Amino acid sequence: MSKTLKRPVAGERPSCYIPTRLDDRRNRNRTLRQERRRKPEKPDDFVTYEDSDSEEETPSQQHQILSTSYNFVDYIRSRESDLREERIMEPAYASRHILTHDMFRETPISLGSINKVFCSQWLSNRQVVFGTKCNKLLVYDVNMRRVDAIPTLPNSHGTSPDTQSGIHACQINPSHSLLATGARHSADIALYRLPTLDPLCIGENAHRDWVFDMCWLDDQFLVSGSRDTKLALWRVNEDLMDFPVAKDGEEEQPVPSYAHITPVAVKDCRGAQKIRAICFNKEYRELALLSLNGYMHLFNAETFSQKLSRKLPNCQENVCIACQPNGLYAVGCRSYTLLLDPRTLQSVKKIASRYSGCGIRSASFQGNILTIGTGMGMLMFFDIRAGKYLESCINSSRTVVLKASRGYVAQFPDEEIDGFQQNKYLPAIYTHCYDSSGTRLFTAGGPLPATLIGNYAGIWQ
Repeated sequence: MSKTLKRPVAGERPSCYIPTRLDDRRNRNRTLRQERRRKPEKPDDFVTYEDSDSEEETPSQQHQILSTSYNFVDYIRSRESDLREERIMEPAYASRHILTHDMFRETPISLGSINKVFCSQWLSNRQVVFGTKCNKLLVYDVNMRRVDAIPTLPNSHGTSPDTQSGIHACQINPSHSLLATGARHSADIALYRLPTLDPLCIGENAHRDWVFDMCWLDDQFLVSGSRDTKLALWRVNEDLMDFPVAKDGEEEQPVPSYAHITPVAVKDCRGAQKIRAICFNKEYRELALLSLNGYMHLFNAETFSQKLSRKLPNCQENVCIACQPNGLYAVGCRSYTLLLDPRTLQSVKKIASRYSGCGIRSASFQGNILTIGTGMGMLMFFDIRAGKYLESCINSSRTVVLKASRGYVAQFPDEEIDGFQQNKYLPAIYTHCYDSSGTRLFTAGGPLPATLIGNYAGIWQ
């Protein structure tokens, strides 16, 4: 939603200053209060209350309400004319409007025989980078509809095929100057300069098993988590940024030069079995970790020390976590998504999946909308404020769901795998990400069974 505090061009009041708006506002608020006071058949586990039930605003509040326009056209005109008016637009407004009006259309991306896409990030308004299970780092150009491969970085010890188990994470630092992702050895990390994607360095000697996830604390510090239950803290200092690269006109080397770095600190995550996902909570300055034994762990980001661990309620296959800017956590499980209070890690709400047995494979926040990627080729959208799945404005009887295309699947074996049949196959959405405008959505993944080879990728716009 947009909000523009209008100033009168002629006269004392702007064009949106209509007194009957106050009556409409009072009626809406009265209706909402009556709905809240009704006793539901099944009370919610967590309820909030308004500070005051008073219906009357002060004269100054009424004047501000009547001078404020919520019309998106007024917002655009004020911005184009560079008027000295206070303007605010909710970042997720465009995403919400496109979703509720059924405007997203999928453009499938052909990836050949690539095996499963695990992670993705938008590099710019035309490029998406993603990593695969077959240890490839690829960049897709939206305008040219072309896929380019980025060389992965080997470590100083050499890499055997047994250690190449896929690129499971890729993250961009806040200033969009560095890309962190997996290296050729799945227990190492690699850093690339942006926007050129020149290799900067490789981080090694921290993990003994696959790196499953990573996150940036700021422009210099990066944290990685591995199946060996260890967290590693890395630092990219200014000296490293000055590491020489090939300049225009110089003969390019077959293997570009890059530095080798070691972690600043390595910590064991007590009580964890295989760290599966990490996210950084900026509001509370803490790291939240998921482990495959059903625990959630919190680390102080400033001291890099473990604060607490909590067993999640009836949580199975918890493989993804997301954090809202205000600190709320979302954890994806086999058949539902948990919303957790960041202060106590108590469950605030359990969001049941609309499709049984689908499994939650990816999650992200876009404003107050939680986007949920499932193991059955569908994306669902939960409205945090309304406390329910996002409803369509075209057909009010149904919720908004995006169904992915089939993608590529290698030949199925003769026997069924975990109940999967070829005619019922749908790809799992292992990763999804919005572009900076919120008007385009990249989704990718592949077959859910580990023994199946295949891929899926698409752009929704």
